[in-house]
Amino acid sequence: MSDSATQSFIDKWLAVQPQQRVALGFVAPSVRDERVALAAFEQELVATAYGIREPSVAAAKLQWWAEELSGAPASGGRHPLTQALFASERARAIPMDGWLAPVLAAMAQLEQGTPSDFAAQVAASQGLHGALARLENMWWFGPDAPTEAASRVATLSHLVFALSRLELDAERERLPLPMARLARHGLARAQLKTDSPSRRDALRAQLGELADGLREALAQGEPMSTFRGLEGRTSLSTARSAARAGEPFAELHRRQSRTGPATAIRAWLAARHAERFN
Repeated sequence: MSDSATQSFIDKWLAVQPQQRVALGFVAPSVRDERVALAAFEQELVATAYGIREPSVAAAKLQWWAEELSGAPASGGRHPLTQALFASERARAIPMDGWLAPVLAAMAQLEQGTPSDFAAQVAASQGLHGALARLENMWWFGPDAPTEAASRVATLSHLVFALSRLELDAERERLPLPMARLARHGLARAQLKTDSPSRRDALRAQLGELADGLREALAQGEPMSTFRGLEGRTSLSTARSAARAGEPFAELHRRQSRTGPATAIRAWLAARHAERFN
């Protein structure tokens, strides 16, 4: 995309998921711009939901997005990403509740605390990330496309990424490790900021469950965008590697921006899978 305002949002998405630069080469040029615009829009919502520390400020921004999306079919939108998306007839084929669901889910989770256990953590995160996956699948594959596997992959991939922010988010209301995991390993909030045998064990246990869930979701064979498929495969590899590492937290960070031949293979596999449903 040549528009500099739009490109700045795309650059933010690629800064968070640098492996997606490789995936861009596997998306057909005829639809690449609109699919990238959707991915950048998703990143804007995620950044608002998690990146703004003051809930009232995040809520105000999300309310703006709700109003922006509600009026976009008639006005074409004011935000550069909205304009890029609603220039396509594909946007109008998606029911408005598909556009609004991620925004409403992001609002609902703004003041959520730390979930009680792993299952509760997945359920809480799936509100936002499942809605994003549903929107993405409707855009790529049509309004009736199944979304269970994509929703699961989006949710679990987010929770892998959240672990890499463990030290930064140790003071936040919602921690990246559920309460049961903290209790089982005798960890208090303050102890999440420093390396210890207990923190390593807790991370390994969390990463093991996340890897199992990602493997099962990817094996379901349901529609998944090239970007989501690469994200899931990358998160699975990261979780497996970090769970086996002597220092799992350090391994999570080492793999955050790592790309190479394995990334290209994962992107190719993700694209080939997505093509089966187009």
